[in-house]
Amino acid sequence: MNSFHSLAVPALMMLLAFTPAGQAQQRSRSFSIGYVYPAGARQGATSEHVIAGQFLSGITNIHVTGGGVTATICDFIHPIQGRELNDLRILVDELVAKRAVVKRDYKTLENFRSFKNAKDIKKDSAQEDKEIEALKKKYANATWTPDDEKQLNDARRRIGSGVRRPANPAICELAVCNITVAPNAEPGQRELRLVTAAGISNPMVFHIGQAPEFSEPASKNIAQQVSAVSRIAVFRNTKPKPTMSVTLPAVVNGQILPGEVDRFRFVATKGQKLVIAVNAQQLIPYISDAVPGWFQATLSLYDSQGKELAYTDDFRFNPDPVIYYEVPADGEYVIEIKDSIYRGREDFVYRITIGETPFITSIFPLGGPVGGKTTVELKGWNLPATSLTMDGANKTSGVHPLSIRKGSQVSNFVPFAVDNLPECLAEKSRGGKSHAQRVTLPIIINGRIQKPDDSSVFCFDGKAGQEIVAEVLARRLNSPLDSVLKLADATGNQIAFNDDNTDKGAGLTTHHADSYLTATLPKDGAYLLYIRDTQHKGGPEYGYRLRISAPRPDFALRVVPSSLNARTGNSVPATVYALRKDGFNDPISIQLKDAPPGFKLDKVVIPANTNQVKITLATPLAPRSEPATLQLEGRATVNGGEIVHAAVPAQDMMQAFEYRHLVPSQELEVTVGGVFMPKGAGASVKILSDLPVKIPAGGTARVRLAAPAKAAGRIRLELAEAPAGIVIKSVSPSDGGLEVELGGDAARLKPGQKGNLIVAAYPAPPPPPPPSKRNKVKPPPKPQPVYKGKPLGILPLISYEVVAR
Repeated sequence: MNSFHSLAVPALMMLLAFTPAGQAQQRSRSFSIGYVYPAGARQGATSEHVIAGQFLSGITNIHVTGGGVTATICDFIHPIQGRELNDLRILVDELVAKRAVVKRDYKTLENFRSFKNAKDIKKDSAQEDKEIEALKKKYANATWTPDDEKQLNDARRRIGSGVRRPANPAICELAVCNITVAPNAEPGQRELRLVTAAGISNPMVFHIGQAPEFSEPASKNIAQQVSAVSRIAVFRNTKPKPTMSVTLPAVVNGQILPGEVDRFRFVATKGQKLVIAVNAQQLIPYISDAVPGWFQATLSLYDSQGKELAYTDDFRFNPDPVIYYEVPADGEYVIEIKDSIYRGREDFVYRITIGETPFITSIFPLGGPVGGKTTVELKGWNLPATSLTMDGANKTSGVHPLSIRKGSQVSNFVPFAVDNLPECLAEKSRGGKSHAQRVTLPIIINGRIQKPDDSSVFCFDGKAGQEIVAEVLARRLNSPLDSVLKLADATGNQIAFNDDNTDKGAGLTTHHADSYLTATLPKDGAYLLYIRDTQHKGGPEYGYRLRISAPRPDFALRVVPSSLNARTGNSVPATVYALRKDGFNDPISIQLKDAPPGFKLDKVVIPANTNQVKITLATPLAPRSEPATLQLEGRATVNGGEIVHAAVPAQDMMQAFEYRHLVPSQELEVTVGGVFMPKGAGASVKILSDLPVKIPAGGTARVRLAAPAKAAGRIRLELAEAPAGIVIKSVSPSDGGLEVELGGDAARLKPGQKGNLIVAAYPAPPPPPPPSKRNKVKPPPKPQPVYKGKPLGILPLISYEVVAR
């Protein structure tokens, strides 16, 4: 089929014409935020917050999901170097001298040495007297105003941030803002993003709370890179911080810097049942340049005499600690929080909730059927009831949040799974295959490992050649169970075994402890499936959902990143990941759902046996004053029927220099900046070749583009995140536009491989200068500079297929 794919953007040459070099350079630097402190605010209150990141200049707005939150920017602090730093020092000198003359503080004036003239004064002491007399004369009739005092303090503060080598460049710029939360704003977890002229930042977790908030003063200093010896000295010389007093109930906010220990004092009365819950790793799930990859908090509780009453460094498998404590006597108590190995940095941010708040520790069962009502047993602290009814009438298959209210207070949320398969409860284990519980497939069994070293055994009938899947949902549903599955025949011979199975959709999970196995049954007869905890633990909270069924081919989708920035009439790239389940390997079509006017997505298909695909989203011709919230969905045919799933926005986050996780976000936000582009302005870039382009493994293929003739030589085309083995070998003029030659490496490509290519256009480097008159010899060509960051434009997707040569 002849493809005539038009780029739904103005011509690249218009982009070249209207994008100054400096602006292009600025856009090449991707901005991001690393932490928000405090990482939450109270309903009906206004509070000061610091948002730290990189390349944050030009902030225009702060965007918080869910509504009911407004913000104003108060200050911007960034590293100051070079000439700007010298100018500030000279300004401070002049203001100090002015104040000394006006206030007749001649002692200060006699000790004055200006930064500007310091070298001259050092060489000639007579210069000192001349300068002082000149200053007296200059400011003889001057006055000292509050504005002068403010200017002096601001200049000194800015000089204090003048670091040459920030310790953490990713958080070396600070935006200070006031955030106001409406009284009726819905409490719970939100997402906060910064908006600048360059677009919208990555999201950070931001909580809306109900209790009074207490916060340590934010660190507004930019840490400087120091040697290991200096770090040890700082650690040893760290003075204990004063203990802050708070009243209950309370939410306490703080930051842990190197070697710091934070303490908070409160008064409690006998009989109070306190929940002290930390949010730390939950606020910033992964830190790329720290081991183990997050702030590992420890939490202690002391009485007024300094006796330790409770200590914890986690809550089961969750790194964020929680203490439950029934107060034995009236008096003062102190909580202490620190890093487990006394590390610290500005993004070690935490929130501690203290009070008689409802807290769910476990539920049973962990799920229920679609369309049915499930009575859920609740265990926890300060709960108003021991059970609740979960109605699955209006719920789809998947995981849904469950919580309970106690008056105006809302408990923590725990996951509850809903499925459309038949369900049953596991009988109380009696041990051994002779007491196996008989079940009929397909089935979901809701059970728990009641005590240490316990196990459950289930018996079902199977046929020779029958495929079965056994999958545990436990750790992904907040159960501490570390499951292991074993499938055996009636005589006990093992057929299949599994301990852990990685689920890339569980982006907040680091230990994938849920088991998953598949097997083809060898003969007709009875089969046994064993489940136990691999660490030989157990208890009422060790619940699980065990699915035994034929394979149910399915998929889930993640779209990365969850914040996209584009110019008017342009395209912006993203990646869609397919998380395939139960052997599903068929194609998945991706499309926009209910998009605002002007946003378009050409037909995109994730090919069979492929787990990700590049997409380009075309943007409107007019800029938008606010970010747009978009939704993508995927469609596929399974067993003759269509299944549809929403693509979950996500961030690709690195943990501890190596591991990567797809961390879900609440929304996919897109900004569109630039100037209005009239419809039809400029020529369009179009792909004239048939698609998909056939790239021989070990050969070349050509793609013809309809583009302005003058584009040749003025733009440079590059593949963005190209598949290994595919390169652009050349770009040359052709009839009506350009011709791009693609090369395929036979050693790295396999026939049948499919996907999409994203081609970005950059300004071509300037030509080398002509040889000088003195030297007629042409100098050797210099290597062309590599332009990183945002390109001038993105071409339409070029789908490809690798073929045999």
